[in-house]
This record gives sequence, structure tokens and C-alpha cells, in this order.
Amino acid sequence: MDEDIQQKQQLGLLNRRNSISLPAGLNNMEPVEYDPQLTPESARHDGYETSDTFSDGGISDAESSIPEMEARKLPLTPGRNARKKSVMPGLHSLSKTDVDDNRSDITDLDDHSPGNSITSVNSISSLLKEKLLMTFPRALKRRKKPKEYKLRVFVTMLFFAIVFLVTFAHIFYHQQVLQRAYFEKIRFNKEERIVRLYNNEGVEIALGYLGVDLRGDDRVHQCLPQDQKKDIVCLEWMHRARLYLSYSQMEIKGQKGDFRCYRFTWESLHPNTQLTDCFENGKQHGHWYGGGRTLGMAWPVELGQVEMSAFVTGHIGRHRWGSVLKRYFINSRGVAISVDSETPLYVSINAERETRLCLQARQDDFAYVTHKGLPKLNYSVCTSSNMKLLHSFLSEKSLWDGLTKSDAEAINSLVYEPVWQIAPRDKLLLTQSAIANYTDSVNDLGFLRQGYVLLNEHWQVHVGDLTLDKERFPTMEETIDIIHRRGFRIALTIQPFISTESKNFAVAVEKGLLITERGSEQLRKVPALTRYKSVSSAGMLDVTNNETIPWMHAQLTDLLEKYKVDSFYLDMGTAYDMPQYYQLKQNLTNPDLYKTLFTNKMSNRIRVLGVSGAISRPPAPVFVSLPTLSSTWESLQVIIPTILTYGIVGYPFLMPGPVGGDYLPSYDQDGSNITFRGLGIGDHKVSDSHLPNKELYIRWLQLATFLPVIRYSHLPSDYVSDNQVLEQAKVLTALRLQTVNPLLNKLILEALNTGVPLIRPLWMLDPSDSACHLVVDEFSVGDELIVAPILSKGTFEREVYLPAGVWKDGIDGSLRKGSRWLHSYKVPGDKIAYFVKMPDNTRF
Repeated sequence: MDEDIQQKQQLGLLNRRNSISLPAGLNNMEPVEYDPQLTPESARHDGYETSDTFSDGGISDAESSIPEMEARKLPLTPGRNARKKSVMPGLHSLSKTDVDDNRSDITDLDDHSPGNSITSVNSISSLLKEKLLMTFPRALKRRKKPKEYKLRVFVTMLFFAIVFLVTFAHIFYHQQVLQRAYFEKIRFNKEERIVRLYNNEGVEIALGYLGVDLRGDDRVHQCLPQDQKKDIVCLEWMHRARLYLSYSQMEIKGQKGDFRCYRFTWESLHPNTQLTDCFENGKQHGHWYGGGRTLGMAWPVELGQVEMSAFVTGHIGRHRWGSVLKRYFINSRGVAISVDSETPLYVSINAERETRLCLQARQDDFAYVTHKGLPKLNYSVCTSSNMKLLHSFLSEKSLWDGLTKSDAEAINSLVYEPVWQIAPRDKLLLTQSAIANYTDSVNDLGFLRQGYVLLNEHWQVHVGDLTLDKERFPTMEETIDIIHRRGFRIALTIQPFISTESKNFAVAVEKGLLITERGSEQLRKVPALTRYKSVSSAGMLDVTNNETIPWMHAQLTDLLEKYKVDSFYLDMGTAYDMPQYYQLKQNLTNPDLYKTLFTNKMSNRIRVLGVSGAISRPPAPVFVSLPTLSSTWESLQVIIPTILTYGIVGYPFLMPGPVGGDYLPSYDQDGSNITFRGLGIGDHKVSDSHLPNKELYIRWLQLATFLPVIRYSHLPSDYVSDNQVLEQAKVLTALRLQTVNPLLNKLILEALNTGVPLIRPLWMLDPSDSACHLVVDEFSVGDELIVAPILSKGTFEREVYLPAGVWKDGIDGSLRKGSRWLHSYKVPGDKIAYFVKMPDNTRF
């Protein structure tokens, strides 16, 4: 028995006692020699091994002799995890059975031992010293992390993984599952009001945000049965708005790809509800083009910015939009938006929400004052495989309707022959002798062809007289006859405005032919007055009155029959030139519809050469003019994006302004405000200082050589101090006759058949080439000729991009491969860069 106990003592399996109660008088006793057999070893309950004595010795020899790795292999007993507070009787007095079977009971005797009280201070100090020395170093060395820690980490990670998966599934459900495919190639999330359009390959081509001004907590519901329509999806936001969504698909014979159109119709259900839909533009969402002229004339539209404003014609600089508009936008990814004419349309570009084209239906007190009820936003979104096919599909095809042989000749004459615009600074300078001298000077040049002589509105004493000024044109009948014999034709500018000083103003008031003030009494119609150009006070003819156009045509009969006037130019102003509180006999949903009515009614009675503004394509052979421009380099730079924009929105026949600009800019004394004065003509000789800059005039003439119509105000021979301008005009005239005119003649027939423009952006040659989408200073004449003019002062080189194919350099005759940039391409001052398309099988 004693041998077993000693063996277990050496192995550290028995517990030591924490304290010993000693009898009194032991301090006087001699110390007993240390005997290892009397100091049995026990296992510490904190997991470490130590001696059972409390002498200054730290670790017994037996304990220190056991290697650490061997100690780790020793089996643990339950009693080793309990802290002992009392000293047990010597283990040698216990039987082996007691030691083995009741080991756990030993640890439970702490508080019940009769020797539990501490009677020696030395024992306490020894105990504390030993614990401090033995517990901390060895605890740091031997402590192990419990196995439960790893389990807890695993459970925590599993919990967070489950939370992540549930959250992801929730988001995916709302973004994907709720994006219901109501129709083919479209997904609409009705909760977030996000619409996505896809092409045949499943690639997203458009991203739209519908009803952006609706509150986020507005719930969407299916429409009530009485509000639903057949084959149309109907959704309603209670007491806020209602949306109808329909779909149609067409396949055009002879054209590749399908054409899909989605119809969005919003109805407001509350006066405070604004109906606004936005579509992303730029980068991965494609580039938008169209609309009309804006300040700076951005191409594509995301490069500019337009605040939310009424989509009606105006004057650039004072208003957001120019004089020629169309409710049509097309995207480089094969998406087009067309807004219904009945919608009170407001448009913004990159305004409050960056990189977005936004459409809004809103009624106001001017542009859309006649709308009744709550506003509606009605538009279509059409898609195809690429924007060239889509644009061709959406272009008007009825240009031949009603076209006569004389109409076709009028179109060709404008392309082959220049327009000679006579618009002096002072109307007193416009005389019959000035006109005769001007035409005589043109013929003296010998290389310029005759064409239309266009007189501005000052051929009358007062605007609205509609008769020639007898003082300045006493024998105009003979003068016009001379002009005709010289090969020219005469065109007069007329307007729907009648000056209050005109003899016809009182007549028009008496007959009720003028627009009246809104709210005036029914029996006392008060004419609404406005101002336009040089006329400070004028009335405006009411074209919705069926008696107005016949009366005006009767006034023009004398000019047609007596003076043999060939044509008229309609200068109609913009929506903002109408009286502020206008009231027509028949309400118009859009003030710009006035232009359409006036143009159509007048062109049915007289020959119309061109119009100053439009919101829809006028009947052929009427040309649409570009806006008036000052004689500056900035004006030259906006011509190309303007003519490209007008072309793609549906105006193939365009008439640019005169070479060198319409007006010379002049500055106030402080230089802060810009005013304009007209260009001198005829018998009023001016010095070179009052002419457009010579370099500007030459670069402008180079550009105009490739445009549908060339319009002159100043003759090249007016630059008497330098013969360079005249020589350049001769070279460019020959180039137009030999290269440009034959091509334009062919393109006219194509435009009449298909509605495509004569002057085209590069992306119409290769819609898949992303580089073509952003080129703003080049254009193509049809698909066969690319023009890259110089548009900046003192510049003799530029970057040129050529689409796919082989192109012949118009300057040096070399062949150049397409789909690449020509960097630092040299262009001398007397040259213009142009490139002619060669057959596909052409080899270098």
C-alpha cells in the first residue's frame, strides 16, 4: 500500500493540502531534516504540479525530474480542477480503494475539515508566495484554449453567413423577381418604378426611372376594372397617378431586325402630382441625340445641360431651346423616344439628376395654359438592333405626297444655286438700285451662279403692310424684270406680325383677324400686342381664324401678279414672340403649333422658299433655316452639331445662314453686353473693318461648300484689300459643281423616299463604331463623302476620324484606311479636309 501511494505521489496524482494547523510551541523546535518520503506529491487543482510542503523550496526534485511532454501525457483526475482550501489527512492513512473511488469526494471536504482554520501567519505567507511563484509563469506556459471556443467561433460565423444570404435573397427578390417581364425584352419593377429594355441578345440597352417625383412610400396597385384597357397593363398609385403600358412589334420587309415599341401613358390623379420620367445617358447607357438647338449645341446631349423648361421654341441666350424642335430623341444603343404632341412637355438634360434625360408633363400659365384637366405624359420608346436602322424605320416616308414637278425643280435650284440675302443695317439702304447693283456684282464675278435674291422684311414701309415701299421701290416692277433676265429669282420675307403703325392694323382689328387678350369680353375683343425684332408694338394674326389666311393671300396677290415675285420666306418668330396672354379663336395645345398651321396654310396658296422655325417637317420643297448667328468663331463651331441635330430629328432640307454670319458683333463700352448690327450690302460700300474676319470668312465658306445650300450676304469681292478671298471662292465653287452638287442631287431623291438627312453624323455610316458617336466637328454628305473643316482661328491641323472602309484624301489624293484616327492632320489655310469613299475592294 505504501509503495502504491509513494508511486502516485511521484506521478503527481494526489492533491496537496493548502494549509496546515500546527500545535503551539513548535517555533522553539529544531527543524527536521527534509525527507522526500514525508512530502508526498499531489496534483494542483489549477492544472499544474507542485510540492505539498510550504517551505521556501519552490518545486520538488521529483516534480522537476518529470519532462514537460511526459507530464502532458498524464491522465487528469476530476479533483485536479478544484481549488483546495483545507488540508486532508495523509494519503498514506487512506486505503487504495478510498483513493481510487472517492477522489472526487476529497475535493468536497473543504469546508467540513476540522483543520480548516489557519493558525499560522507563516503558513499564509508561504501559501501566497508559492501561488504567486507557481501560478502565473506556468499558467502562461501551460494554459490551453478550451475546445468550446472553436465551436463558438464556428456558430458565430454560420450565423452571419445565414444573415447575409437572407439579406441577399431579399434584395435579389425585389430587384429581379419583382422586375416582371410584362412584354418582350422589357422588365419593369413596379415597386421601385425602374424599367429596363433589352436587345435580342439580352443586353440591357436602356435604363429608365418612371414617376421619379412620386413618394417612395406610395403603394402600387392594379387598376380598378373600369380603368383597365384591353391588352394594356394598368398600374395605379392611389390618388397620385395611373400608368398604362402597352407593346407592339413590327418587322419591316427588306430590313433586318425587329422593331419594338413600348407605349407609356401617365395620368395624374392629383393636382400636386408631377409626372416625370428619366432615362440614363452616357457611358454604358449610350448617348442621346435630338430635341433641337440648345445653348452651346452639345452633341451628344449629355455633354450639355438644360434646366427643366417648357419644350417650346425660343431665342438661344434668352431661352433654353432654339427655333427648330422635334419631340424626338435617339440613343446610340438603338433606342428612340417620341413624345405625343398633346403632352404639355417639359424637358431637362443633366439638370438635378446628372446624366439623365428627363421628360415631364406640366401645365403652366403660358406655354400650356389651354390644357384642361390634369396633365398626361404620353410617349413611346422604340428599339431595334442599331440606331441607324431604327432612325430609318422612324423617319417620315411621305415627302413625295403632293410634290409637283415645279416643287422638285425648286429643291434642285436651291442646291445648285446660291441664295443672295440682302439685309442691311438700316432699312433705308434697301432700295431697288441696291438690289440691281448687287445682282450686277454677282454676274461680274463670272463664276458664281444666279439664284434667289432674298429680301428681309424691310421691303415694306411698316411690317404688315404687305405692299412695297413706293419711295424706295418706285419702279420695282422694272427692276424685278431686269433681275429675272439676269437669271435671278426674287423672294420676299413675310411675317404674321402687323405693326400698330401699319395701315393694315386697324383693318385686321376690325375684321377680328388678330390674336386677342385672354379674358377680354366676348363682344369687345382687345388685340393682344407683342414685339418682334425692329417692331416695338405689333399684333399677331390668328391663323386659327378661317378668314385670316385668305385675307393675307389677297394682300399678296398684287405682289404675285404685278411684280412677279417668285417666292416667299416665312419669318414666324418663336413661341415667346407670341403675346403673353394670347387667346386664339381655336385653342392650341402647344403655342408652336401656330408655326405648323401658318406654314401649311400659306404653302398651299403661295410658293414658300423657307421657314425660320418649325416643330414638324414642313411640306417639300420648303427648307428649314438654321438660326441666325453672329460673325464669330463660336458661331462657326455650332453649325455642324446644329445641322446634324436638325437632320436626325426629321428635317432633311436645311438652309444655313450666310457665309460669315448674319450679324457683326459689337460691344458696349464696358464690354459686358453684346449687341448686333446687320451686314452692309448693295450701294452702301463698307471697309474691310466692317466685314467678317477674313480668315473666318474663308473657313466659313469652306464649310458651306459641302452643305445643302450656300447663302451669301457679303460677296467674296467685297474684300478689296486682299485677293485671297476671291481666289478661294473660285476654287470652292468649282469643287461644289464637280463633287458636291452631283452627290446632293442623288441624296435629294433618297431623302424624298426615305426621309433620311442629306448631312449625316458619322454614326450613320457605322453605328457600331463607338468613336463615331462622339465626333462633333465632322459630318458626312450621304455615305460617300466625309468633311472635316477647320473651325478655330489660326489653326492649320486637326484630328480626323475615318469610319470603316477605304477613303481617298481630297487634299493629296492618297488612300487612307478607315476605323482609325489621323492625328495632327495638316490642313493649309486654303484647303478643307474631305475624304471620298472608295469601293470596298480597293487595294493600296
